[in-house]
Amino acid sequence: MSVARVNRRELLGAGLAVAAMPAAAGAAPSAPAPPAGPWHGLRIGVASYTFRSFGLDALIAGTKRVGLDCVSLKEMHLPLKSAPEQRKAVASRLRDAGVEPLSCGVIYLPNDEPGIRNAFEYTRDLGSPVMVCSFDPAIVGVLDRYVAEFDLRLAIHNHGPGDKRFSTPDVVWETIQNHDKRIGFCIDVGHTLRAGVDPAKAILKHRERLYDVHLKDVDRAEAKGGTLEAGRGVLDLKAVLAALVKIGFRGMADFEYEKDGADPLPGLAESVGYCKGLMAGVK
Repeated sequence: MSVARVNRRELLGAGLAVAAMPAAAGAAPSAPAPPAGPWHGLRIGVASYTFRSFGLDALIAGTKRVGLDCVSLKEMHLPLKSAPEQRKAVASRLRDAGVEPLSCGVIYLPNDEPGIRNAFEYTRDLGSPVMVCSFDPAIVGVLDRYVAEFDLRLAIHNHGPGDKRFSTPDVVWETIQNHDKRIGFCIDVGHTLRAGVDPAKAILKHRERLYDVHLKDVDRAEAKGGTLEAGRGVLDLKAVLAALVKIGFRGMADFEYEKDGADPLPGLAESVGYCKGLMAGVK
């Protein structure tokens, strides 16, 4: 069942009434922090795929319009084949506007080392500490070398029942458990639920190597479930947020609003407001 549906209006009102405050930046991804601001110290942002039909200016404006200050940058807002100067210019543009690129991706790493190196250089040039990614599990040993060389964290994105590589966080763990601890998770809560796994429990289970989270809601807890505005579906987002607070999550949890690609801002604002309201009941 969906979370607190009978209190939806009150939750939205409470969420939208709270002034947006940037959360304090943390050190290590798992370092605990005391509650701070409306998000209890969590770093909440926007996955730029939300604004996939728009340019960088719209991404910046939309992120700030909903009171957030960080993004996970997708390739349509900065091509993977861009030059280092272009990457640094985009990073400066974001930061000058008060928006921090805390991660990038999803990047689908190729099976060749020149392509892998380019993706690591892209992440480094952007100044992001985390690359959200997917790859052929056969190359995980190669990636051990690259995370050591660049000192960047990889957050493997699980994409649900249709993903033949990484359908759930547990499948990710089977691949990475004996590898460099900088190789970890981006738990997509919607795809996790569609695969029949409780995303809040997955967050608690894989806390030590959790580096990014994709926030969304889904209309059904099954493979054919679709995304929609937070609070209108069946995902227990309050439990997800409470789990992130409990583990002192110091990565970024970013709203990936996939519905309404031609006009995402209203649904994104509703999702942010609803979740901010839920946070009032998280201890």
